[in-house]
Amino acid sequence: MGKDVIIACDFDSAEKTFAFLDKFTGRKPFVKIGMELYYAEGPSIVREIKKRGHKIFLDLKLHDIPNTVKKSMAVLSRLDVDMTNLHAAGTCRMMEAAIEGLTRPDGTRPMLIAVTQLTSTDQESMEKDLWIEKPIAEVVMHYAHNAKVAGLDGVVCSPLEAGKVHDTCGKDFVTVTPGVRFADGDIGDQKRVMTPAQAKEIGSDYIVVGRPITAAEDPVAAYERCVKEFCD
Repeated sequence: MGKDVIIACDFDSAEKTFAFLDKFTGRKPFVKIGMELYYAEGPSIVREIKKRGHKIFLDLKLHDIPNTVKKSMAVLSRLDVDMTNLHAAGTCRMMEAAIEGLTRPDGTRPMLIAVTQLTSTDQESMEKDLWIEKPIAEVVMHYAHNAKVAGLDGVVCSPLEAGKVHDTCGKDFVTVTPGVRFADGDIGDQKRVMTPAQAKEIGSDYIVVGRPITAAEDPVAAYERCVKEFCD
């Protein structure tokens, strides 16, 4: 499995998204469509970006009762995305139902990964707000294990946890890691962060990079820098 850089297209309109993607006249980057853009533009934005030749990670983080998630995943499976996700906190049964819904009649499906704990969550907020008192590293590994048992392909986790996830769930269990910043950049509202080079060293399979690329003076150069640090 090759490593890849996924650009988080956190824009609020198709116009802004295509103005950004039009800068990439060479290599077509793997892109993440999150809630902001999907809620603004709907399924049509997914179809158009796919038509332009990009791989797509549809980041909607489903979390509901198993039957609702199953039906929703069946709809998303028709969008021909390459990867989508849900919250591992929704239980093993919900994750199993998601797999059932996402699998097409011909047996194919997009990659499905689970969010363990958001990278904006730290130990203090987890204990204070969620009343989860176990160490965050143990919680992440437990959620990752549940995702593997449920049949998922991997997890979204902090790059700080990627190596341990592989130790716990196997090398083929995919780690998709946001919270990646350049060494000379601003960490923003992320609490658990790492540089692309560090994420590569610790074993991340995919890194998700937003503002360090989308807000850069030269986004294409910033993307190529990420690829060089993480993939080469």
